[in-house]
Amino acid sequence: MTQLQKRQLGSNGPSVSAIGLGCMGMSDFYGPADDERSIQTIHKTLDLGINFLDTADVYGPFTNERLVGRAIRDRRDDVILATKFGNVRGEDGSWLGINGRPDYVRKACDASLQRLGVDTIDVYYQHRVDPETPIEDTVGAMAELVKAGKVRHIGLSEASSKTIRRAAAVHRITALQSEYSLFSRDVEDDILATCRELGIGFVPYSPLGRGFLTGEIKRFEDLAEDDFRRHSPRFQGANFDKNLKLVDRIGELAAEKDVTKSQLALAWVLAQGDDIVPIFGTKRRKYLAENLRAAEIVLGKADLARIEAVAPKGVAAGERYPEIGRALLDR
Repeated sequence: MTQLQKRQLGSNGPSVSAIGLGCMGMSDFYGPADDERSIQTIHKTLDLGINFLDTADVYGPFTNERLVGRAIRDRRDDVILATKFGNVRGEDGSWLGINGRPDYVRKACDASLQRLGVDTIDVYYQHRVDPETPIEDTVGAMAELVKAGKVRHIGLSEASSKTIRRAAAVHRITALQSEYSLFSRDVEDDILATCRELGIGFVPYSPLGRGFLTGEIKRFEDLAEDDFRRHSPRFQGANFDKNLKLVDRIGELAAEKDVTKSQLALAWVLAQGDDIVPIFGTKRRKYLAENLRAAEIVLGKADLARIEAVAPKGVAAGERYPEIGRALLDR
């Protein structure tokens, strides 16, 4: 494997591997956790050249930050570490809402630093925009964390263009994290253009369509009982069947290039701009090398046109979140 390329995160951000690792599924939402296996996966990730790790206080809840902290304890200098605040859960996992108030921002950051076992967070995201707190107040508190040396760079997640502009007027925003894949292309309407105008790097999460684009999910029953995708409209009923057929068509294109579905899907995201750094999630080491090879795939204009014909914007059947999740998105 060739050395993994680096990309700069925004106009002022750190140099990170062209692909990052999202650690959420190691602790929550995607079936049973296995901490020791996950730590081995993180170590292998770093060995393969991925230096961009993503977590959040809400994952677990709270346990994923501790897991990542354990994994990087002896390798902190090898990692660009990102975490998030704002989605609030109780210790029992109950949902308590969204909080972007300045006092909570400071409290959440200190708690994350302690769980991670680090002195500084490289990229600190607001996980969801709090509709009850002006974004200027939230970002102002985040800016204070930068001045205090607790945070190096500020990010937002699932923020609208209007919110991004208001936030950037208070402090430089280094990165925006939002869902983006062949299944989810809403950000192409205006959010990507806003990020590029303001010099903000874009970090797509779920670039593999929450695993659908891997081709590994053949039946609804393949999902564990506690897998949150069982509640996703795209994984239910007729939507599941339609999306499965779409994945099969993408698979035909992948086979022609002698690559996997995952590799083609990741390569497509990477081809959308050098300012884009997708993060994929996996618990298993065997998928790491496969996904990293996506960075070596060159998609020409003809390739991109064929992919566009098969998977145009809006092609996925079903909303990307159930109704309760859609209510939390910044409009």
